[in-house]
Amino acid sequence: MSKTKIKTINNYAAGIDIGSEKIFVAVEGQPVKNFHTYTSGIIEATNFLKEHKIKTVAMEATGVYWIPIYEILEKEGFEVYVVNAYHVKNVPGRKSDVLDCQWIQELHSCGLLNSSFIPDNRIRELRSYVRLRDNHIERGASHIQHMQKAFDLMNIKLHTVISDIVGTSGMRIIHSILNGERDPVKLADLCGKQILDHKRDAVIKSLNGNYRQEHLFLLKQGLECWEFYQSKIKECDTEIEKLLNELTKDKDKHDSVNPPKKIKSHNKPEIEDLHGKLLMLTNGVDISVLPGLSDLSFMQLISELGINMDRWKSSKHFVSWLNLAPNISSSGKSKKKKKKKGFNYAGQIFREAALRGGNSKFLSISSFYKRIRARSGDKVANVATARKIAILFYNLLKHGLNYVEEGIEKAEKKFRERSIKSMEKRALDMGLKVSFQTIR
Repeated sequence: MSKTKIKTINNYAAGIDIGSEKIFVAVEGQPVKNFHTYTSGIIEATNFLKEHKIKTVAMEATGVYWIPIYEILEKEGFEVYVVNAYHVKNVPGRKSDVLDCQWIQELHSCGLLNSSFIPDNRIRELRSYVRLRDNHIERGASHIQHMQKAFDLMNIKLHTVISDIVGTSGMRIIHSILNGERDPVKLADLCGKQILDHKRDAVIKSLNGNYRQEHLFLLKQGLECWEFYQSKIKECDTEIEKLLNELTKDKDKHDSVNPPKKIKSHNKPEIEDLHGKLLMLTNGVDISVLPGLSDLSFMQLISELGINMDRWKSSKHFVSWLNLAPNISSSGKSKKKKKKKGFNYAGQIFREAALRGGNSKFLSISSFYKRIRARSGDKVANVATARKIAILFYNLLKHGLNYVEEGIEKAEKKFRERSIKSMEKRALDMGLKVSFQTIR
């Protein structure tokens, strides 16, 4: 029985296999050509594609090597598909002697590959600054641990008494110690009024330590490194502010119905009217009204996703792309968990929002989080709540649906009423009648 060949729907498609030193380009009816990954080599590859009237190119996302190639091809007017290697490998029918680029080209010419989500050029620029800023915060945090270690080595317990040693009070004390001050009382008096009113004696006791030169050197190095990363964070904020000003210069200003949420972090962006700029970018849609989201997470999500939700057909497609969909595969009566997908930046932002919203004493989503946690544990509750927030985010941007916070008490009351109706219905199906009595 002869095999039926898949119909070619695009005769102007090419496939590229990317390595660290060379790229391999496959065009229908031509031998595979390789080019160096120098910029001159990529330009030679684009000229080769133009000679053969190629209009669309597919390639796998290999590390970060694909990014400069994507940008150059996009600039030259090619339609570029960045495809998931998992999808390429799972299409049957590949011959053993076919190179990767040839197989990608064949699948692409038959329309069997879907392009991964790539934001537009300006959003990618914003994403680069925001991700770099997050990296600086993460690396700066490691040097806070170095300062805490230096304190422990000197038996100074300041970080167990005040919540944040890199806050205003903590920084005053650290700088004073490095300038030679050793008197616990004088050091404690550098704290803010709130700390002095409630913890003055504890702070004085915590600052009575064994000051040794090598440990002071560790403290000094940790402080200098932390301050270095703080300066880099501020530089990122400056670039982000410039870009936001460019992106919103021709947009109308929108007044916020709700006041901006306070960002509870010493790493909050130092950007003038950040909330207003973000509202202009989203044409007045305030994402920060959603539970667990602030202007910082608002900015992070826009940098990862942009504002156009048309890329995803529905909210289910969206949460699946975020790796927030239920991770269960069923066949007949058997059910098993799929292999966990890779890391997703935007999905992680929603997970962090779920943790903040779930631990709230006032937000309605906290009721949902705690019910799931009691039944299935912390991890499942976090993903389920993140999925719920992500759907709200999608509907807010895609359909313009408003979100109104009803509060935890009203949410629990609605859940109780739904549970009672469900029990009454089940009892009625079995020919029974249920009566309820409130237990005081």
